[in-house]
Amino acid sequence: MEKIDGKAVASTIKKEIAIKVQEQVKNGGKTPHLAAILVGHDGGSETYVAAKVKACEICHFKSSLIRFDNDITQERLLQEVVRLNNDDDVDGFIVQLPLPKHIDEQAIIEAIDYRKDVDGFHPLNVGRMSIGLPCFVSATPAGIIELLKRYNITTSGKHCVILGRSNIVGKPMATLLMQKNEPGNATVTVCHSRTPNIKEICLTADIIIAALGQPNFVTADMVKPGAVIIDVGTTRVPDASRKSGFKLTGDVLFDEVSAKCSYITPVPGGVGPMTICSLMMNTLKASKKKI
Repeated sequence: MEKIDGKAVASTIKKEIAIKVQEQVKNGGKTPHLAAILVGHDGGSETYVAAKVKACEICHFKSSLIRFDNDITQERLLQEVVRLNNDDDVDGFIVQLPLPKHIDEQAIIEAIDYRKDVDGFHPLNVGRMSIGLPCFVSATPAGIIELLKRYNITTSGKHCVILGRSNIVGKPMATLLMQKNEPGNATVTVCHSRTPNIKEICLTADIIIAALGQPNFVTADMVKPGAVIIDVGTTRVPDASRKSGFKLTGDVLFDEVSAKCSYITPVPGGVGPMTICSLMMNTLKASKKKI
C-alpha cells in the first residue's frame, strides 16, 4: 500500500505555479489576482478562506478578501458579484459557500462571469467540461485528477466507482473519468443513497472515490485487493482527547482498508490540500484570458 501524499503534491504544484507567475510577469503579463467574498463568520469558511489567502502568497498572486455580515441582502451580494465581473484587474473570484439561507446560492453562482468562475460551479463551465471544451473544473475533482496523474495511476479501461452524486464532486468526477483523456477513459459507476447492493458494486471497482460525507462508510469487506482508494470525506467527529474537541474523519475506514489497497489518500492530508491547489491553477489559467 502506498499513501498518496496530497500535501506534498500540493506544495510542489504551488512552487511550480510561482515560477510560472514570475515568468509571466517577466514577459509583460499580469500578476494573477484572486478575490474571495466571505459572508458571515462560519468557522470552517474562515479557515478555508485564510488558507486560500496564504496559498496566493506562496504562488505570488494578488489576493482580495471582501467580507459581509450574515444579514447582507441578496441584491447587495449580486451587486458585488457584478462589480467583480467588471473589474479588469480581478482574474477570478469565488463566493465562499455555504451562504445564509435567505440567499439563493444558485442565483449567485449563475451571476458570476463564467470566465472568472475559478470554482468551476457556473453551468457554462459545467457544460463545457461535459463536452471536453476548455473550462474551469470544480476544484476537488480537478485535484483528484492531478493526484492520479502525479502518481501514475492508470484509469484507462478501469472500473471506477464513485460514491456520491453531488454537483461539486460526484457528478464532475464521473464526467472527467469518462473523458477521452488520461486520467480518463474509465468505465464509471455512480452510487448514491438509493443505490442497492453498494458493497457488491464496490467489490468490482479498480478505483473507489468516496464522496458521501459518511464517516468510515467504506470498510475492508467492500474493497477488492489492490484497488485504489480516494477518500474525499472530511467530517468533524467528536473526540474528547483532542484540544479542538473533534477530529477530521474520512468516508473510508483507513486502518482496515489500507491493508488491502494499492494506493489510498489519508484524511487529512490527501484530497483536501489539492482543492486549494486546483483553485490556484484555475486562477493562473484565468489570468491568461484563454477561457
